[in-house]
Amino acid sequence: MVEMVECMLAEITLQNSYLASDLKTIYFGGGTPSLCSPKEIEKILNAVYSNYNVDEQAEITIECNPDDLNDSYLNELKLLGINRLSIGIQSFDDKELRLMNRAHDRSQALISLQLAREAGFNNISVDLIFGIPGGSLNMIRNNLNKLIEIRPEHISTYGMTIEPRTVFGNWVKKGKLVEEGEDQSAIQYEVIMATLKDHGYEHYEISNFALPGYESRHNSNYWKGATYLGIGPGAHSYNGESRQFNIRNNRKYIASIRKGIIPMEREVLSRSQKINETIMTSIRTKWGCDLVSLKTKFDYDLYSIHKKYLEQILAEDYIIVSEGMLVLTDKGKLIADHITEKLFHED
Repeated sequence: MVEMVECMLAEITLQNSYLASDLKTIYFGGGTPSLCSPKEIEKILNAVYSNYNVDEQAEITIECNPDDLNDSYLNELKLLGINRLSIGIQSFDDKELRLMNRAHDRSQALISLQLAREAGFNNISVDLIFGIPGGSLNMIRNNLNKLIEIRPEHISTYGMTIEPRTVFGNWVKKGKLVEEGEDQSAIQYEVIMATLKDHGYEHYEISNFALPGYESRHNSNYWKGATYLGIGPGAHSYNGESRQFNIRNNRKYIASIRKGIIPMEREVLSRSQKINETIMTSIRTKWGCDLVSLKTKFDYDLYSIHKKYLEQILAEDYIIVSEGMLVLTDKGKLIADHITEKLFHED
């Protein structure tokens, strides 16, 4: 870990001209950043502050697992200026946690949230997984009831996906595990949307819910097409014109950075790619896709080009079009990927 952190510090310096604007958010995510010691996190933050102008009110988030958190560690994070936690709870049901091979149990999940509050964190995000094989609406409701009782400021919900070349994929192939059907997952998602809305959470993005004023500023910037810089193996960066992708292999990453070379590939985005990325990211949000902006920036009249399809899904209550904005309804959110794909621009 020490060697990796040193290389990330070097990359921060190598990348110090990538972003033109001040940093308004810093996000420790990907992998398990909470395995870093407070001293290592402090070094990374110091490097960021040395190489970039950071907004005084910056949102600084760290992803963490419940079993990594204790009162000492949380207190040190707070002293370092971390002001937002994203805790990978995923479920409060021990059976589901064992199935997902999580290291923590229900008790540790609850204790981690209590310790975070006691350390003074008042901006906490919790992950919840639905569509777990063998799960039920009762399990989803129980998880939601516990979340509502705890009342974190932010909740991210993700449908469980099973990839072919994984342990779960092999279990499905051998008949040891039955994958949850799309219809059942959709029903669970509808229950999540309705329940959280009833308890004051705003559904501001397909997978994300927040109490008023607690939307993730970091992720919201991404969905709005803002530029960002990623540091470390597998990290992605975007400057408005191109994307960079760091190599994922840790050993090759370290060897390259030691030579003063960022091990990345760059992709310059075409007009079609920019249009499609704008559609894909914006349509997922409560703000929706700005039809006027698409026309102004890219000379792309989305409504005219897809008029027949858009009028069809408008009549079927999948979308709302108002004041130049195209926004998904709750019904539309169930088929967001399908709608997005239909609206993609092709050269």
